[in-house]
Amino acid sequence: MSFLWFLIIGGIIGWLAGLILGKDIPGGIIGNIIAGIVGAWIGGALLGEWGPQISSFYFVPALIGAIVLVFIVSLIMKSMRKAS
Repeated sequence: MSFLWFLIIGGIIGWLAGLILGKDIPGGIIGNIIAGIVGAWIGGALLGEWGPQISSFYFVPALIGAIVLVFIVSLIMKSMRKAS
């Protein structure tokens, strides 16, 4: 059951990051989950473990890391569209 919460919270964090930036994450729900999980890893590595913890995610660093990830992915996708 904890793995299911892990996926749900990861998806919510990825969705919030896309919502804050106003960017769509490629891949829909799966993209949101991946962005949330990878963003949590990036945020934890850069900012450490602080703030409220939800299902093994420290929410604030995870959200900031997901925002950074979504921003970078959107820049890459934009440059790929221009190159085509």
